Amino acid sequence: MPRPFRFGVNLLTPAAAAEWRAKCRRAEELGYDVILVPDHLGMVAPFPALVAAAEATERPRLGTFVLNAGFWNPTLLAREVATTDALTGGRLELGLGTGYVRAEHETAGLPYGSPRERVDHLRRTVAELDRLLGSGHQPRPATPRVPLLIGANGDRMLRLTAEHADIAAFTGARAGSAPGTLEPLTAEELDERVARHRELSADRAEPAELNLLIQLVAVTDDPEPVLKPLLERQAQLTLDDALALPVVLAGPLEDVVARVRALRERFGFSYLTVLEPCMETFAPVLERLRAEST
Repeated sequence: MPRPFRFGVNLLTPAAAAEWRAKCRRAEELGYDVILVPDHLGMVAPFPALVAAAEATERPRLGTFVLNAGFWNPTLLAREVATTDALTGGRLELGLGTGYVRAEHETAGLPYGSPRERVDHLRRTVAELDRLLGSGHQPRPATPRVPLLIGANGDRMLRLTAEHADIAAFTGARAGSAPGTLEPLTAEELDERVARHRELSADRAEPAELNLLIQLVAVTDDPEPVLKPLLERQAQLTLDDALALPVVLAGPLEDVVARVRALRERFGFSYLTVLEPCMETFAPVLERLRAEST
C-alpha cells in the first residue's frame, strides 16, 4: 500500500504577530498537515516562528524547511531543537540542508566552503544532534526522537539521507549557472535521483518518507500566462517542458489532482510541500485528494 499523502506549506513572508498567527490558522483550516519555515536571511527566524505557529494551531506538525547547516553551531542547534520541540508539544520536524546561497553566508560573516566542506559540516551536525538529543542533556525534547528531514540531490547528500533521515526531501532542482539559483530537474533526471536514493537505502529496515518541494501551482485552463515568468528564467524550457516538470502543477483541477497521484505512483512522493504563494491555490487539490482517501 502507498503511504498516505501529507501536505506541507512553507511560509516565506515575515509578518507581525497577529498576521503570522492568522496565516498559520488558515493553513490548518485548509487542511495542511505541516506548517514549515525556511532558513534564509530576510525571512522569519525559524524557531520563534514555529513556537508562534504552535500557539495558534492544534493539529499541524511544525518543521524547518530546511535549516542552512552552515548558519548553525551543532551544540547550540541542539538546544534550539530541544526547546522548540518541548514548547510545541512534540510537534517539531527538523529539516536540514547544506545551504546553497553564498551571498547569505558572506552577509552573515560565515564561511561558505566547498560543496564537500558543506556536506561534511552537515554530517557532523547530524551526528552531534543525534548524540546530544539522545544523551539526557538538558533541555530535553518532548519526543524520544525528533523526526529528521534532509534535503538532498547529489550522491553524498543522498547517502547521508539514506543513513539518517526519516524524511528524504528532494528539491527537484540542481544548482543553477548563476550564483544562488536553481534549475529544475526533468522527470527522467528525478527518476534517476530517486532510484539512487533507493539503492543507497536498500538495507534500511524502514524506508524514508519521500518529500518533493513543488515550486508552482496553478489551477487554470490556461497555464501559459502563469508559467511565463518560469519560462523567462529558464530559457531552455518550452511550455510543454515546463508543464512536464515534476515541481510544476499547472492545469485544470482534475489534471492537477491526477499529477499529484502520479508523483506518488511514479516516484513515491507521498509528502508534498508547496510555497506560501500557492497555499490557497493548492487547497482544492488537497481537499479533493483527502476526499478520495476517506
